Amino acid sequence: MSDAVPETEPRQEAQEAVEQEYDPAAPAPLGVPRTPTGNAEVDAQLARLTDADHLATDGHVEVYEDVHRGLRDALTALDARPGPPVPPSTYGNRS
Repeated sequence: MSDAVPETEPRQEAQEAVEQEYDPAAPAPLGVPRTPTGNAEVDAQLARLTDADHLATDGHVEVYEDVHRGLRDALTALDARPGPPVPPSTYGNRS
């Protein structure tokens, strides 16, 4: 009489491991490539989008709104920065 426990089939264990790993409702990276823009502020906001890869879909809205706000602020800052000085007008000057 043997007290040995029968071994489970290796294929069955592998199948169970695959089934446990795959969850269609689990967060998954979208794998969308992001090309650097050269603007550090904008690139940081675009990199923030990867945070959504690890969240359930109901958490995406917060990330997207945050990124949208950051991009909008970066664009607004471009309008607020002073440009180069305007050269003096020579129109109407008499020598």
